[in-house]
Amino acid sequence: MDELNKNAAVAIERYTVPGIKDLPLASKKLIEERDCEIVLALGMVGAQAIDKQCAHEASMGMIQAQLMTDTHIIEVFVHEDEAKSEKELARLADRRAREHALNVLKLMFRPKSLEREAGTGQRQGFEDAGPLKV
Repeated sequence: MDELNKNAAVAIERYTVPGIKDLPLASKKLIEERDCEIVLALGMVGAQAIDKQCAHEASMGMIQAQLMTDTHIIEVFVHEDEAKSEKELARLADRRAREHALNVLKLMFRPKSLEREAGTGQRQGFEDAGPLKV
């Protein structure tokens, strides 16, 4: 939230749910009941196969919610097995959330900047991969 507030004057609605599979409905409610123009859906995914399956189901639900509401829902998931330590995981989660928050602002206020970044290998939370060398 501080990344959004630092870079734009926007109203923020926070909606906390018990787990990632609740994010599609929460996102839809934010859009339809609280008139949000865009949703940033954050979640932590465990390392087990069932956790990954639940994350996939949540992703599919958010895609459906986007199509039902004609509104962007930016999924920001961090998987426990993406990092070797809790400290590294916390850094990754913070960085990924901040970089996606900036993407939300670009999508809302500077969409042309996303066009310039397309194909440049942007990676939220990690170092960018860079464009393909042809």
